[in-house]
Amino acid sequence: MSNFVSPEWVNQKVNSADIVIFDCRFTLAEPQKGYELYKNDHIESAIYVDLEQHLSSTVSAHGGRHPLPSVNILSQFFSRCGVDQEKIVVAYDDQSGSMAARLWWILKYLGHDNVYVMQGGYTHYKEKGYAISSKMPTEKPAHFTPKVRVEMLKSREDVLREMNKEDTLIVDAREYKRYTGEFEPIDHVGGHIPNAINIPWESHMQKPGWWKSQKDLQTKYNGWTGNKQVIVYCGSGVTACVNILAMDEAGFTDKSLYAGSWSDWISYVENPIMKETTD
Repeated sequence: MSNFVSPEWVNQKVNSADIVIFDCRFTLAEPQKGYELYKNDHIESAIYVDLEQHLSSTVSAHGGRHPLPSVNILSQFFSRCGVDQEKIVVAYDDQSGSMAARLWWILKYLGHDNVYVMQGGYTHYKEKGYAISSKMPTEKPAHFTPKVRVEMLKSREDVLREMNKEDTLIVDAREYKRYTGEFEPIDHVGGHIPNAINIPWESHMQKPGWWKSQKDLQTKYNGWTGNKQVIVYCGSGVTACVNILAMDEAGFTDKSLYAGSWSDWISYVENPIMKETTD
């Protein structure tokens, strides 16, 4: 079954008791903007989830710009939002699925398989004239029980141990100029993890907000993955989730997230860094 649902399907199910919808809109440069937009209007009954308040923990010397919260904290949050093992969860954003993919990955990591990302994003949904509201939803708490899939998460130590192995593929999900080190607008050091290849997260979209078909994603990943385990990273463990979702859609199973990503990697001065040079 696909990891995606259509705006039409969401509109039909918007008030179903067995569905929890999350509005994941978030802009890194303007952290409050997503919530402000949500307060103006959102899909009816949707709950706002903030990348930095709900899907990340406090930044420290290591761990990257968006370190994962503890399993306990995440479980408490999803319980407050009414998610239990029987609920269908739908996530959407207006950032081509990048924020929604982070929530998708977290729930998969916590053992909740019934989670989907809405194609098209919020703007398309609204333009279609579907059910929107400015009303804040009433909390209907449930009991979320995690069943953590430890194999989905990698640490810096894991990457150091695996990065030179023939059966491991490291994937950098950032745009090409950040991968090469030619341009680094966010982190204080540019470049990439040695031996990593570059598959920009946006390359999984046929157009902004619309993911490529399962067939196209299978074609994209067919051949080079082989029997290798894949570790994906980005700047801070957010957009890398897009690649992992796309791999999952393509049927590739042995994939994991280096959650700390580049911003964690460069916090250790002893870690090796590669830059691409052009003549």
